[in-house]
Amino acid sequence: MLQSQLFTKIRREAPKDEVAKNAQLLIRAGFIHKEMAGVYALLPLGLRVVKNIKHIVREEMDALGSQEILMTSLQRKELWEETDRWDDEKVDVWFKSRLKNNVEVGFGWSHEEPITKMLIGSIESFRDLPVCVYQFQTKLRNELRAKSGIMRGREFVMKDMYSYSRTEEDHKKFYDATIEAYNRVYARIGIGKDTFFTFASGGAFTQFSHEFQTITEAGEDIVYLHREKKMAINKEVLTNEVLEQLHMKREELEEVKTSEVGNIFGFGGKKCEDLGLFFMDEDGQKKPVILGSYGIGITRLMGVVVEKFADEKGLVWPEEVAPFRVHILSLDNEKDEEVKQSAHTLYQELSEKGIEVLLDDRPMRAGEKFAESDFLGIPYRIVVSKRSLEQSGFELKKRSEEESQVVSKEQLIEKCVSK
Repeated sequence: MLQSQLFTKIRREAPKDEVAKNAQLLIRAGFIHKEMAGVYALLPLGLRVVKNIKHIVREEMDALGSQEILMTSLQRKELWEETDRWDDEKVDVWFKSRLKNNVEVGFGWSHEEPITKMLIGSIESFRDLPVCVYQFQTKLRNELRAKSGIMRGREFVMKDMYSYSRTEEDHKKFYDATIEAYNRVYARIGIGKDTFFTFASGGAFTQFSHEFQTITEAGEDIVYLHREKKMAINKEVLTNEVLEQLHMKREELEEVKTSEVGNIFGFGGKKCEDLGLFFMDEDGQKKPVILGSYGIGITRLMGVVVEKFADEKGLVWPEEVAPFRVHILSLDNEKDEEVKQSAHTLYQELSEKGIEVLLDDRPMRAGEKFAESDFLGIPYRIVVSKRSLEQSGFELKKRSEEESQVVSKEQLIEKCVSK
């Protein structure tokens, strides 16, 4: 992409009512647009980051044997009444409305009920199991608090996955495999070493659940961390009984602030029983299917990455999720045709190698380009200038490093292209 064609521009200030650092930086850098509290539009740069996060998650879910689908966001009232989760006293995040014919509907905050109901026509015997499906879906939750930017929105993108098994033993095997897949997701995104498997409350879902919590001062949760076991306990369920169950002692735990980046839990057979999803086992016995649910907040992950890595100069993107891998700055390109041509040639050559490149071809001063490049946080910056060409190379700098170096095109490709 040519930066001169990018319609977004870096802003000096974020909206005065935006208090979260992640949203302030993303708005200023032109990644998102704030529509209202807790509601953000994804602009071209932000959408590229979200697509990269989705790509990582999709690869790991596909590797589990899960199949991607896409459900509707509109929810039938009577379906949720079957599981006693329509009542606002039971689930307090519903957005609800009425159709023209006065039928009451809800807007999806979760999808266990509709996906389970849908599968009644597909699961009849033990031979039809296991089944696992997932989607990337826009969720709508009427959050009372929406002051953490894209880390807690009223509208957000989520990956939700649902497993259907014959037995608790089969469910446990898939559940454990999903834990490993989630750990790979967070490692690939760049937050693996600070993300911990956490024992927690199930809230509106079930009695207990497991979360994946990432250490960050911007987080809304408090967890008690056992670093040696790489496990944690959410403050809300920290009891002597839980400590005993997990073979931990209170004095071994470290209190930290975190943000939840994933949540998994099992429903047993209760949910499927309520909704009428049964199967015939090998002995001809009718049994409810065992349900598991697994979520990852996609847009929340983007916010957590910003909070974790941003510095005094702006955003800092890990390589696997960055909107572009390389940012080429063409200096004095309006005055020097050789510089302009060299920058475009390099841009084309890197693009042909499958490298995502943003070329700053705008007629701006060098200092402005450097500052804006740092603010965007793209992993590699390449400066094409009269000075670098005189040294028969290009000036290369990693966003995470202070010093730059002049390298040949071959060296540049080796450093920027090779993963």
